[in-house]
Amino acid sequence: MSRKKKVLIVEPSIIIKEGLIKILGKSPELDVLRPSDGTEDYAERISVARPDILLINPTVMPYSKRYPVYSLAQEYPHMTIIALVYQYIDNTILHAFHSVLEIRESAERIVDIILEAYASTSDRAEMLDPAGGHELTRRETDVLVLVAKGLMSKEIAERLHISVHTVISHRKNITRKTNIKSVAGLALYALMNNLMEEGDAS
Repeated sequence: MSRKKKVLIVEPSIIIKEGLIKILGKSPELDVLRPSDGTEDYAERISVARPDILLINPTVMPYSKRYPVYSLAQEYPHMTIIALVYQYIDNTILHAFHSVLEIRESAERIVDIILEAYASTSDRAEMLDPAGGHELTRRETDVLVLVAKGLMSKEIAERLHISVHTVISHRKNITRKTNIKSVAGLALYALMNNLMEEGDAS
């Protein structure tokens, strides 16, 4: 029998948090970690608990710090980060997450969505490039897809809300990891690895 996936919930509402704990606790594949009462220490909780799946309400992050969810994904590449949503959240913010869970979903669908997101993230984390076994980070994948679509560095920076310097840095890393220098070659790489839909940052 496979190991249970550890789930950490970061949610300010006690009612929603306890409801999720009850629903997820019925799944033989999930092990729900007892969350702390507050949400401010979520980074420390992640560091200590090392969950396989993080269910987090995007509103617990100050607006200026929501994009660093990409940093979490890079720091913990095998952790699935799912946005827990029950109010309007801008799509540019939701795109940073591996998946989105609406609390209006049925109990069965909630578990399915979480497990599907975990399986998808695990597959992506294990995807190695053919030139030497270096993984592309989620952000590098986003940049790669936009490069493959013909966007210039300035346009990519605006689309992903990062600096042009950061885009250039990501492009250098992509070239180094894939050993592909042409846009046409990168477009083919993205298509061959089924990244055009997964990494679409539009």
